[in-house]
Order: sequence, then structure tokens, then C-alpha cells
Amino acid sequence: MPVNDSGPQSAYATPPVELVQLRTTPPRERADAARNRAAVLDAAAALFREHGVEAVSMEAVAAAAGVGKGTLFRRFGDRSGLATALLDSQERALQEAILFGPAPLGPGPARGPSPSARDRLTAFVEAYLDYLLDHLDLVRVSETAAPGARYRIGAYRFWHRHVSLLLAGRADPAADAHALLATLAAEHVRAVLDDIGADRLRSATLRLANALTTG
Repeated sequence: MPVNDSGPQSAYATPPVELVQLRTTPPRERADAARNRAAVLDAAAALFREHGVEAVSMEAVAAAAGVGKGTLFRRFGDRSGLATALLDSQERALQEAILFGPAPLGPGPARGPSPSARDRLTAFVEAYLDYLLDHLDLVRVSETAAPGARYRIGAYRFWHRHVSLLLAGRADPAADAHALLATLAAEHVRAVLDDIGADRLRSATLRLANALTTG
């Protein structure tokens, strides 16, 4: 089969069912469980802001939230589980914007002109970097809890599929999507941020995204 070397020229206008199914969904739980969850997440967020994610123990979160340690561990597993839960609403908001929001991050109105794949990929990199830099320590904890943890998180599968769809005109869009997302790994960003700064990091990542969508 011939390979299209011209690069992706257009992006999906209707969100694919597979991508919709990959998006993060809010937990379904009883009212009392939801209240306990909110209390724990509020306490964790406050402690993380005050002391930093790495300095806060699960015991401290349990005490601040007024719940037992056993309850906390059963519900969230560990500190990375807490971080993932705290990021949940921000991830959902970004995913909804990608699926249904205005262009260029989303497909735009049904009757309007569809943004190009390049426009959407650029908008995704910009939006994801905004999210990542605002929550860098939390994302880092969620991605590095265990070897390969980043790639088992449901959100990563969503980001990867979205980028793969935008790179559909390339010879190996799935591999190229992993390559681009590697530059957005929290551990990598944390390691280089002090050296090159946020502006240079953003510019370099956008140049890579542009190269992947250049014919």
C-alpha cells in the first residue's frame, strides 16, 4: 500500500466512538461516599499546595480529612492515586474541549469550517502544556508511581489516540504520537524546566508538532 508522504491535511470533524469511550468519566458513588471523597480531595489539595506533593504523607491527608488511614488507602491506593483523582476534573475538561469544543482545539461547530490537523495539534500541545505546567508535580506523581505507570493511565490512552488521529496521513501515526507525547512527560518536563524555561520548552514542542504535520 502506498504511503501518503504529504502529511495530514485535515482533522476529524465528528469525534470517533473509540475516542469518546476513552475519555475520563466521573466516578459513580453513593452520596456519603461522594462527600468523603470530596473531603479527602479538598484536604489533599490544601496540603499539597502548602507543603508540596512529595512532602505529604497519606497519614497526614487522612488526619486532615477526618477519615481512617485504611479507608484512604482502600479508596485511593497511594499518593499517586490521590494525585490522579485530583487531576480528574481538569483532564475531563480538556478531553471534552477536544471532543466537542470550539476550534482549533475541538472540531468546532458542526456547520463551520473544520480546523486542519496542524491547527488542532498545535492547539492540543498549547492546551496540554498549560494543564501540565499548572499541575506539574501532581502529574509527575501520577505518572511515576511505578515503572510504566504513565502509559497505563486512561488519560494517556486518550491523548495518544487523539494525536494518532491527527497524524493519520503519516506512515506510522501511532509511533509518531508516542514520540510527541514523550516530550510532554512530566518527569522530562520537570527535569529540563529549570534549564531551558517554560517558553523554550513550549517553542520546542510546538516545532516538533509542526514538523509532524508538515508535508
